[in-house]
Formats: sequence, structure tokens, C-alpha cells
Amino acid sequence: MNRFGLLSLYRSLVRHKLYAALNIGGLAVGIAVFLILGLYVRFETSYEKWLPDYNKVYAVQTVYTMPDSPANGAFAYTMGGLLDQLREDFPGVVGTRIGGGQEAGTILTNGRATRVDAAQVDATFFDVFRLPMVAGDPATALAQPGNVAIDQKTARAYFGTRDPIGQTLVLSMDKVRTYRVSAVFRDQPKNSDFKLSVLVPLTRDMANEYWYHWGSVSLATFLRFDTPVAARAFEDKLTAFVDRRGKELTGDGGKPSDMQHLELLPLADLHLTPQGTESASAKTTVVTLGLVGVLTLLIAVVNYVNLATARAGLRAREVAMRKVLGADRGVLVRQFLGEAVLTVAIAALGGLILAELGLPLVNAAGGLSLTIHYGVVVPALLVLAVVVGVAAGVYPAILLSRFPAASVLASARSPGGGRTGTRVRELLVIGQFGLAIAFMIGTAVLVAQTRHVRTTDLGFQRDGLLVVTSAVDPAVPKDRKPAILAAIRALPQVKDATIANATPGGSGEGNNNNVPLPGVAGPGPSLTWVRVSPRFFETHGARLIAGRWFDDAHGADDVTGHKGTDPTNIVINRRALTPLRFASPQDAIGKTVGGDRPRTIIGVVDDLRFDTPRSPVAPTYYIYYRSPEAIDTSVIAIRVTGDPRIALAAVRDLWQRMVPQVPFTGQTADERLADYYEADDRATRLFGIGAGLAVLIGCVGLWGLASFNTARRTREIGIRKTLGASSVDIVKLLVGQFLRPVLIANLVAWPLAFFAMRTWLAGFEDAIPLSPLFFAGATAVALLVAVLTVLGQSLRASRAAPAWALRHD
Repeated sequence: MNRFGLLSLYRSLVRHKLYAALNIGGLAVGIAVFLILGLYVRFETSYEKWLPDYNKVYAVQTVYTMPDSPANGAFAYTMGGLLDQLREDFPGVVGTRIGGGQEAGTILTNGRATRVDAAQVDATFFDVFRLPMVAGDPATALAQPGNVAIDQKTARAYFGTRDPIGQTLVLSMDKVRTYRVSAVFRDQPKNSDFKLSVLVPLTRDMANEYWYHWGSVSLATFLRFDTPVAARAFEDKLTAFVDRRGKELTGDGGKPSDMQHLELLPLADLHLTPQGTESASAKTTVVTLGLVGVLTLLIAVVNYVNLATARAGLRAREVAMRKVLGADRGVLVRQFLGEAVLTVAIAALGGLILAELGLPLVNAAGGLSLTIHYGVVVPALLVLAVVVGVAAGVYPAILLSRFPAASVLASARSPGGGRTGTRVRELLVIGQFGLAIAFMIGTAVLVAQTRHVRTTDLGFQRDGLLVVTSAVDPAVPKDRKPAILAAIRALPQVKDATIANATPGGSGEGNNNNVPLPGVAGPGPSLTWVRVSPRFFETHGARLIAGRWFDDAHGADDVTGHKGTDPTNIVINRRALTPLRFASPQDAIGKTVGGDRPRTIIGVVDDLRFDTPRSPVAPTYYIYYRSPEAIDTSVIAIRVTGDPRIALAAVRDLWQRMVPQVPFTGQTADERLADYYEADDRATRLFGIGAGLAVLIGCVGLWGLASFNTARRTREIGIRKTLGASSVDIVKLLVGQFLRPVLIANLVAWPLAFFAMRTWLAGFEDAIPLSPLFFAGATAVALLVAVLTVLGQSLRASRAAPAWALRHD
């Protein structure tokens, strides 16, 4: 564009300020939404990519494919001794294990205990994860059992400005030990799932009876390969490896790989890959919000095209004069495309300002920490301005350049684009509002589903339930657990308390085994088993469907000290009835299953949902320990009355008196369950923000279109009023014509929203029905918004005096 083109654009914008504000403002809002949601997508897809050579690291996934098993799925965890067996069969394999993670350890200093993100890893950890080092040699940092590597934050917290190398730390994980600091690595960024502040060498003290037990998972195993080809070649050998090493998976001589196999997952894919029975919730959320950003920008572009073509007639005489003075269509097309690109560039600047102003609010609403990196964003916006400017400006440019000079200069009125132009604008409005209505339907469904999972019956009474996970810490003496539990029960607000290895919010432990059925060949269905102590079901407020609870009056209830082959009593949940082949809860009572490990069912309890609503409740059986100290991964559940915060404070004071060496960690059941809902709540808020702004942009475009079309029909309105039409008739006519494309837009919105929401709801086991009310409600809201948008223009036009209207041009 030359300076005459820039002058023409300036005059056009200044002469029609409202049009410029609507056009640039709509584009700016669309670009701001696209920019913010683009930042979110970029952040979510950047996990672990900060790590040097991240593309050479792979997580080993254990994939269960057992018949009739609730635990089927891929888990990024393995049995503890897998890496040992891999090294035996494949010499030279480079790998490491990670056991622990977020708040998995406790640092003891000056009589104070502090939770830290600690993990036990192999000495080869830094060969696989090449964390940026601040001090120390990564090759020898974890070579000695007494060494510890820490991050900068931990070094500052415990050593201040002193050199941390050679200093000592007292750390409790599997047991209390004193370590010598041998290395300091940089703090990990926020886009990382690895919560690793303290790293200690993995020792055989961590090994247990399941260390080499195929079918169990206890830690994460990672391997390093120089190329993807090498990784895939190694993965191809894993089926034969499982069949060779995992014979205990099938006692009947079958192929172990039919029950379980191993896969390699690139490290960068780990964050968005669903685990176990979960649906692809994280990946679906990222894709959905990315589409919201793209579609909101598309709505803004359509809005620009609509307004540009509607107002094209105002520049018809300018085009005609340029043609008379020798301009050809190519020159005019380049002129108007240049104007479109500059307009989008101005809008992009406005969008960047809006994004910068709105980002704190979005971060607060979504629980995020997004920031704008101008070195990346500014070049991206420049490219966006060119691409969007050309895409949005090509049709108006072609339309403007086609105006015939002679007929335009000879006509008393500017051309309006004719019936074709009107139809094109209606189609654009249909597409615009179709997406907006689909957004409204999606927002309503998301809000309803997230509220449903928060309030639905979970099979236990979550109100007034506290969960104390501090008892898991190995620094808590086992013989002190009964005394701690008795002291908690003696507190005034406490009604009941129990210890188990399952709790609302998860305990970090999951155990499954096959239960043979009498008279049925094969290993039997796989069930989850849970260790409980006295008053477990009563404390949680579970519902007994049939039979009885555990009690101490029946000796076979207590499995403390029993051998695996000793007969014992169990309680099952409702979900276990089908795989165990019982027709009803009453039919199960008194029956014995388990083959050479006989288990007699004494009770059936309603399903207890302790974890994510995206996974089905597993068929489960419960085994009873009269002595709480016999339960390894022990979590305390407490039933309280009154204000749970006061009760939690009392439990905290008691804990600090009885076990001062272990930090207290306790929450209400609702707080622990809230972690499962956080991702969907965040997606709902971000989706709602995007949807609301998309509707706003659509309304801005509809208002501008209504303003233009109403102004062009002023003389027609005068004639109608002269022939007897009332103001009400005029309003009905104008509003009805503008509502027609909004009504037709439902033909686009409803199928789009239906398939999108059905796919999203399929990720929940307990999903709300996709009621027609969501669709009808969104349509009603869209119609109301559209009526309010064009009503002002219609009322003003209907009140015009016929004499003035007939003289209007």
C-alpha cells in the first residue's frame, strides 16, 4: 500500500467511527480469546519439553488386558524389579526408576518436620534425566547410598547462602536416614509433572514381596534411547520378554502377554495420556479449548467480513472514481487486502492489550499461571495479522473491485450488493450464531455435569469426614497407631475413626488379584482388594445392602496373622456381584470363592467412589484387620460433628503432641475429592469465558448489520407507514427478518453440540443425560439476545416520520 491507500483507510475509519469500532473491537476480542487459549494449549503441550533431550526418554507403561478385569488399561508404572530383569535380558539398556514424588518425604531439622517432594531413584537417574545442574557431578551424585541431590529451592531453604555440597540432611522416606548433599540441580518449571526436590539412591530396602511380582505396579520406570527407531525396535522385543519372564501371570500355561504387556510412551506425551481406566480427559480438554479459541477467532473474522460487505456500498463511488482514473481490479484488490491486513494488525494490537489486561482474571478463574512471552507472541501476531487479514479481506476486496464505474456514478444510490450479497451475509450470520449457540449448549452441559459430579451420591457420607494421610509416613511407629487412633476417638467432636489403605481422594495404593470361582475354569475375575480396620464402614457412612459388617465376635473376620490359604471372611461391593456371578446381594451371602484361598462373603456394601468420576468403580472386596498396625499404607478417616475446621485443628494439635517428628497432613473429604474435579472445573470456566465472548462478538456483528440494513430500508419503511403499517408492524417485520438466520443457525448448532457433548460426557461413568432442555434453553437465550440486539434499531426506524423517511437517501 502507498501513502494514498493509507490516507484512504484513515479517512474511512475516521468517517465511520462506529463501524470501525465494531469491526476492530470484534476482531480484537476474538484475537484476545484466541491468544489466551492458545497460551493455555501451548502450556499444556509443553510439559517436560524443557528437559534436555526429552525426546530420547520413554516411560514404560504396564498395559493390562485381563478378561473381565476392572483394572484394564495402561499405567505409567511398573513392578519394582522390572528394570533389573530388563538389564539382565538386554545388557546395555539405560534406564532409571522413580519411587515417590509429591510430599513423599520428610526432612527433620531442629526438631521440626517438613514435607518435601522426595523420590528414590537409580544411580543412573542423571543419565536418563539430564537435569540442568548448579553444583556437583551428575555422574557420581547418586553413586553412594548416603548421597542426596537437591534442587535450588531446597538448598536455599536449609542452607541459605552456605555451600550445600557436603552438608547433611535427615530425611524420612522408607526410614529415617542421614544423607550428604552431593549435587544441586535447577528448580523444575511449572510445566512438569515430576515433583522432585530431593533425590536419594534407590536401595533394596524399598523392595517388598511385590518387587518381582508380575501384575503389580509400585513405581515408574524410564528408559533412554538415542533414536525413535531404536525405541520402537526395543518395544518390539517386549512381548517376548513378558512371555519369558511373566509366567506367574497365567497359572494355566497361557501366554502372559495376553494378560499384560509393556509399551513405551514418549516422555512429552505422558502429561496428556490418560492413565488406567480414565478417559482422555486432559487431552480432550486441551483440544476442546484450542478449538474454542480457533472458532472464536473464526466468528470474529466472519463478523469482519459481514460488516465489510454490508458497508461496501459506502465506498462504491470511491471505487468508481479510481477506475475512471485508471485503476484496474488488481490494484483495487491489493488496496483493499492491504487495508484488511492493517485493520487486523490494529485489532491484533488491541487483542494483545486485552489479553494482557484479562490474563490475571483468566489465571484466577482457571487456576493457571499463564504469561505472555513477547518474543514468541509478537511474531505470531504478525503472522496472524497477515493470514487473518488476507482470509477476511479477500471476499470484500473482490466484491468492492467488481462495482461497475458507469452504473455507480449514474445511480442516485450506492449499491447494496443485491440479493446475492444479502444471502451471503445471512449465511455468515447463520454460521456465526450456529457456533455461538453450540458454545452456549456446551457451556450449559459442562456446568451441569461438573455440578452433578460434585453433588452426586458417592456411596458414603462425605460431609463431616476428615482424612489424615500423615499415618502413611514410615516415621510413624506401627505400634503407636492404635494409641493415636484411640486418642483421636476421644476428642469431643469425633464420632468415629478408622484406619484403612483406601480413602476418599486416593491413598496411592491399589491392589488387584484374581478370584477363582467354584465350578468355573480359569483364574477368575480380577477384583480390587482393600484392607480395613474396625469401624471402617460405619465411619464412612457406607450403606449395607445385605449381610453384616465385620466384627470381632467372628474369628474368621480378622485376617491378622493368617496365611494366604486360611479361610477368611470378606465384604464385597455391589459392583463385584456381576463378575462373581451372583444374581442378587442376598444370593452372595454365605458363598465361598477364591479356590485354594477360600473367602466367604458375609456382606455386600454399596459402591464407594473414592477416586475420579471418570473411572468406573472397581469390583472390590474388603478384608479385615483387627489390629490397625497391620495395615501398611494406613490412612485415618475420622467422622466428626460440627465445624470440620475446628475438629481438624484439634486433630492437628493432637498429632503434633503424639508424633512431632511427622508433619500433619489432613483435609476434609470434600477438599481431597476437589482435586478430581479441578481440571473439569477449569475447563468449564475457560469454555464459558470463550463462549460468552463468542456470543458477544456475534451480537456486535448482528447489531452492526441491523444498523446498516435498517438505514438502507428507511424509505421502504416510510412507504409502508404511508400505506397504513403501524410501528408495531414495522418492528415485527424487521425483528422477524433478523431472527430468521438465528433460528436457522440451530440446524448448525444442535448437531455440532450434540456430538461434541456426547463425546465429552462419555468420559464419565456417572454422566448426566443430554437433555433437550440444554438445546431449547440455548436457542431461547440466543433468540432473546438477538431480539435485544436489533430491537433498538427497529424501534428507532419504526418511529421515523413518513415524510422524512420518503426524502431519506
